[in-house]
Amino acid sequence: MKKKFLLGIACYYHDSSACLLGDGEILNAVQEERFTRIKNDSSFPTNSIKFILKKNLIKLADIDAIIFYEKPFLKFERLLETHLAFAPIGFKSFLSSIPVWLKEKLFQKKLLFDELKKIDKNFNTIEKLKFSEHHLSHAASAFFPSPFNSSSILTLDGVGEWATSTIGHGEGKNLTILKEINFPHSIGLLYSAFTYYLGFKVNDGEYKLMGLAPYGEPKFKKIIYDNLIDIKDDGSYKLDMSYFDYATGLKMTNSKFNDLFKNNQRLYGDNNITKDQMNIASSIQQVTEEIILKICKNIKIETGSKNLCLAGGVALNCVANGKIIKEKIFDNIWIQPASGDAGGSLGACLAYWHNELNADRPLKKDNYSDNMRGSLLGPEFDDDEIEKFLNKNNVNFKKLNDNDLYQIVSEEIINGKAIGWFQGRMEFGPRALGNRSIIADARSEKMQRNLNLKVKFRESFRPFAPIVLEEKTKEYFDINETSPYMLKVAKINNIKILNETENRLTEGFDRLKVKRSEVPAVTHVDYSARIQTVNSVENPKLHRLLNTFYEKTNCPILINTSFNINNEPIVCNLEDAFNCFKKTNIDTLVLGNFIISK
Repeated sequence: MKKKFLLGIACYYHDSSACLLGDGEILNAVQEERFTRIKNDSSFPTNSIKFILKKNLIKLADIDAIIFYEKPFLKFERLLETHLAFAPIGFKSFLSSIPVWLKEKLFQKKLLFDELKKIDKNFNTIEKLKFSEHHLSHAASAFFPSPFNSSSILTLDGVGEWATSTIGHGEGKNLTILKEINFPHSIGLLYSAFTYYLGFKVNDGEYKLMGLAPYGEPKFKKIIYDNLIDIKDDGSYKLDMSYFDYATGLKMTNSKFNDLFKNNQRLYGDNNITKDQMNIASSIQQVTEEIILKICKNIKIETGSKNLCLAGGVALNCVANGKIIKEKIFDNIWIQPASGDAGGSLGACLAYWHNELNADRPLKKDNYSDNMRGSLLGPEFDDDEIEKFLNKNNVNFKKLNDNDLYQIVSEEIINGKAIGWFQGRMEFGPRALGNRSIIADARSEKMQRNLNLKVKFRESFRPFAPIVLEEKTKEYFDINETSPYMLKVAKINNIKILNETENRLTEGFDRLKVKRSEVPAVTHVDYSARIQTVNSVENPKLHRLLNTFYEKTNCPILINTSFNINNEPIVCNLEDAFNCFKKTNIDTLVLGNFIISK
């Protein structure tokens, strides 16, 4: 019987992507930025779709339905109603956005069809184009690939069509949205407003704000609660929009917001970060965590579910995720590794497959813990392709057998080298999970600063994540569950902490100079770490490298950071990896079983 294919598309806002399901199984999911090399590329995912079709030896005619991740007409309705509600404020913004909507976005079905015809001129079935709702797509991306048969679902982001926060419930193949909070009231946009105010890019720099927060103290928390947001006991909330400009303007915040925070705005590109700015970051991070915990406690009361699934851009706030775990509100939580808009293409497919076609969920395969296949869903390159590329570019290399590869690479790491580690299928989502990674020794006191400044070319305060052998996790971290997607934060165990008094008495970025634990390069200044647990099923090569390093050092932990430099996407293909290797201080490049040294 012919396999039924569904193609999902997310684009035209930020971080566009495409996904392919085959009889409900996730076959591929990729982000357009990886091909175009434009970070957070929002354009139609032409390259992503071409890759998917080529990889699976199919044409657009073989696709049974093509599902867009949101509904443009509902979004247009929100735009009109918002501008009417705030009029005459924002008239300039209204005039600039309406022509784009009238020319393109209101006719998005035709626009999508035209883009698909550019890929395959023989594609002529516009009826195959379907539309999902934005938050339904997020919720579906969270629940259906999860290991749970029944679960509550929390989606938090900036805004979809109208919804900014939704609570849903999944049972078997059925998913229902139960409650929602609508624009302009949004946790995601509140957090993005502070991201903007503190000099980072919206929809890109939120994780920098999260990394900055532990350097400060929540001294502005009361100001936020007293002025910006009204939160009820059940976690529902309302923002005072007189402080914000995002509903109708071209900025996130206004002069009233700036006055409230004593003119502490940091301009984009300013290299200096003040103590007050650190305190503002700490304050909004803590407020965000407290709102999310209130919502989660209410979900538990209302649904009685022991499981929780998370998606939406706010679900990438792994510190908040760690607090949910620590509070033990639910027995189990599962977070979509591509929680942002990129995951919308996947969720749109899954929502259509189960809600519209009423299809059963496929059984988990290959002993994976869920149906995401480790989120390793992109392009891969075999030995012949790698060797051909290296010879074509006159690169000196050694091809090693598996045993020699792990022995040599682990020794390089012990000797303080930074390794570009390029293996297997590319990751889907914002985290490098060990296939497009830079790997180094977590025991080094200097490695965090060296990697930030000499390899990644980014802010020195940014923390690095540890990869840890799954079976050794509890020896180092206060967590009783796995974290394969680097989306949960846990504290370093007290027995591994060093120089606690010195760290407590030191302020600001001077805390970077304190050796805080036995693995200082992955221990943040508050003794937290965004951990990734690695097992032999979901990433056997990375697990073996970790295990070889552990046998030599008695340390089961390495640094894992994404294989890219600041403001560039994670590398996708061999050429990307080689170019990044050449223009950074990465010492050794490993492509499959091929090793290249500087």
